[in-house]
Amino acid sequence: MIIDCHVHVWELPPIAPVGPTAPTWTAVTEEAGPTELLIDDMDANGVDAAVLVQSSGSTWDNTYVADSANRNRARFRSIGLVDPMDSGNVEVAARWMDEFGMSGFRFHPDYYPDHVVLDVDRNGGMFEAIEQRGGILKIHNRVGNFGQMAEVVGKYEGITWIVDHMMYPEPWMATDGWAAYRPVLELAKNPNVVMMISDVHNRSDEGFPHGDMHDVVKLAIEAFGIERCIWGTGYPGYLREKNGWISLADELRLVREGFDWLTEEEQGMLLGGNAKGIYGF
Repeated sequence: MIIDCHVHVWELPPIAPVGPTAPTWTAVTEEAGPTELLIDDMDANGVDAAVLVQSSGSTWDNTYVADSANRNRARFRSIGLVDPMDSGNVEVAARWMDEFGMSGFRFHPDYYPDHVVLDVDRNGGMFEAIEQRGGILKIHNRVGNFGQMAEVVGKYEGITWIVDHMMYPEPWMATDGWAAYRPVLELAKNPNVVMMISDVHNRSDEGFPHGDMHDVVKLAIEAFGIERCIWGTGYPGYLREKNGWISLADELRLVREGFDWLTEEEQGMLLGGNAKGIYGF
């Protein structure tokens, strides 16, 4: 089973609201990226299922993403956004999970330069509510902010924490043996942390198969073990390449041909075997 663990889908008014969420996120799309476009893309490339992730430009209202997943539970799960600065976010998170069936949420520590988003004093109640529901939290930030995730993952062992987009290692880090990136690899000591191998091409300074990123992908898989690594992409259909990503066909080719050190069984685990259990497909 092939499962894309990270695809943004969104609509425009009057179907769904648009607008920024975090303080430093000001981009608002003017073009819809609907679920139907994703389904066509998946069907054309043999992808069985996907995790729909709320876009930062689609407000805190996760209804479109949640409803899209609920209409086709055989193929979709949903990850929403919840405001880490909202004093009422315990109830908000519980409602999205209980009433809308969301699997969990995504947080962006880098988007809050003046705050510690994963602060337990502020958000411990929310984390407890998510943990009680066996939820999933995707943490999206760069290497320099890894400490926020490191502080909290061991305190909520009932949550599955996902290192989104590998936490953006860059090729320049290879000059001293990826020393700047190795603290991220230390997160692997926590058995409830999962590494998402994704967005490799955007970090690379080389064309396919983006060989300057292979060593760090190998380091990540070695640290976490192939059984705690999942695969994801970014956008639906033609919007992938329009927004600087590679096509879904090339995303799959990168794993199957580019990561040629992986066995066929390991590739299958990365491309969906592991995610099937994490997301309950």
